[in-house]
Amino acid sequence: MTLVSTVTVGSGGAASIEFTGIPATGKDLLVLISTRSTSTNRVMNFRLNNDTGSNYDTMRLIGQGSSASSSSFNATSFVWFSSDSTDTTSTFDNVQMYLSNYTSSAAKSISLDSVSENNNTTAHQQLQAIKYSGTSAITSIQVYAGSSNALAQHSTASLYIIS
Repeated sequence: MTLVSTVTVGSGGAASIEFTGIPATGKDLLVLISTRSTSTNRVMNFRLNNDTGSNYDTMRLIGQGSSASSSSFNATSFVWFSSDSTDTTSTFDNVQMYLSNYTSSAAKSISLDSVSENNNTTAHQQLQAIKYSGTSAITSIQVYAGSSNALAQHSTASLYIIS
């Protein structure tokens, strides 16, 4: 496992964290993320290769304190629920995204495991399985906030290549 880059959001927050020019020197990619939303909108997104097409087939299981739900859908990115501005002060979510065979010309398999941190029942836990139907090697990954939202200062993302 080789660290490619770590990005930490500075003062004032940021709309996104981006990894570009990802070298085709490994087999898989691992992205470790810790974010917090600057608003009450807790939606965070991943996008690969700036692909805005409906190429992300997702199966998702969500736990929200006292309830659970599942869904399956096709989207233009894949999402998770971050800690937000109403959650316990100075808490951040934890996300692990694993992308298999990122240099392949076939569809890519992705797993995402996330949990928002909070001291009440509104914390979210998610497990996702995603099939990304893009056939180009992954050369860029964008982590970005949903509408009316930004990544809070100290949000961090690290990209690793797995040989």
